[in-house]
Amino acid sequence: MQKMNFSSLKLSQAMLKNLDSIGYKEMTPIQAEALPLILDTQDVIAQAKTGSGKTAAFGIGLLSKLNVKKFRVQSLVLCPTRELADQVAKELRTLARFTHNVKVLTLCGGVAFGPQLGSLKHGAHIIVGTPGRVLKHLKKDILNLENLETLVLDEADRMLDMGFIEEIQEVLSFAPKERQTLLFSATYPDEIMTLSKSIQHDAKSIKTKSIEVANKITEYFYEVQDGSKVQTLVNVLSSFVPKNVIVFCNTKLECDELSKKLQEKKIDALALHGDMEQYDRNDVLVQFSNNSCSVLVATDVAARGLDIKELSMVINYDLPHSGETYTHRIGRTGRAGAEGLAFTFYNERNYEYAKEYENGKRKFEDISSLKTVEGFKLIPEFVTLVVEGGKKDKLRAGDLLGALTGDAGLKGSSIGKIDIYDRQAYVAIENSQIDKAEAQLKSGKIKGKKFSIWVL
Repeated sequence: MQKMNFSSLKLSQAMLKNLDSIGYKEMTPIQAEALPLILDTQDVIAQAKTGSGKTAAFGIGLLSKLNVKKFRVQSLVLCPTRELADQVAKELRTLARFTHNVKVLTLCGGVAFGPQLGSLKHGAHIIVGTPGRVLKHLKKDILNLENLETLVLDEADRMLDMGFIEEIQEVLSFAPKERQTLLFSATYPDEIMTLSKSIQHDAKSIKTKSIEVANKITEYFYEVQDGSKVQTLVNVLSSFVPKNVIVFCNTKLECDELSKKLQEKKIDALALHGDMEQYDRNDVLVQFSNNSCSVLVATDVAARGLDIKELSMVINYDLPHSGETYTHRIGRTGRAGAEGLAFTFYNERNYEYAKEYENGKRKFEDISSLKTVEGFKLIPEFVTLVVEGGKKDKLRAGDLLGALTGDAGLKGSSIGKIDIYDRQAYVAIENSQIDKAEAQLKSGKIKGKKFSIWVL
């Protein structure tokens, strides 16, 4: 894309002078594509990661149409964490230096409610906050969105991962239907597209780098003797050290046996198959999807419908029964432009069948090429905390996030995905913070109530 200057846009001279003074010379790709649409007051859904310049993209847009003399909330930016909200608010204040008296106020959980109440009474032009705390102010009639012109959902996929969908929808019920809605997300899962259709009008989609490309997967095949299969699997893991991996077995019994053998070798693994009770299945799926489990050992039927955004590796512990099954299995890795790895084991009995997979690109290698690392362990980044309360108890993601970042003192970055079901809630907590989080929630309260807490 040809480099573009901010001066090519319909911006005031005061804003252009300020952008130049803070080092904003040329637009990033996301700014070049999004800003003309945003300035034209169109709804936009944009794929943009941290560091892409997305904050300036929506910040310049909402500041351009801000009426400083109208001391009402004209823009609302929703963020998944307090840290991101603080970062966004800081950049908006920098971008707003071109004019006087622009008030940007942050409303986030994990901090005292009183000071926010006092600040709101003095009014604000722009609110940046987390869904739960913003909703709390709205319900108490402290915050008014009647004059809202621009709504921004920043890192929308992260907010959905953290279980904020209900809070977001409820916040929107307080906002005018006639408004500009900007949605920024690092990924485009189905839930994001569904959300866009429900809250945006004729949104223009922006992807500065297309992700609709064929999966880039390096495929390895190894002939393995039955007595050395487990060790070969461990050697694959120690040679490539994946963040997460699905290991496919052809039988339910083998899933159970293999997961236990891996656990004995200090490799965090869980089995998933059709004979499991639904609540056990939920526990396993939640842990794998929120990075609290590194290895999922599954049958094809059990893994059907399982959608993991970023899967490092797939291992066919047993040769699949058909080429179609093989393609379906390995297609789970290497998505969204990432590079994936796929490994397939075969033995003397199915040697001829395995050779049918040769196509010049797949690598048939000797197992001696794999490293043997003594004392190798595969420990996940997160641990799952279970709260014995859910939607039926009117428990929301914001309540859990507030309890953890408030009394427990955890950073938002130490909290991963939040899943809330009817009777239970699951929260992924960074390994190093799990004891602190568990102790605080056990001794404290959530929404003024005591809940049973345990670690999966």
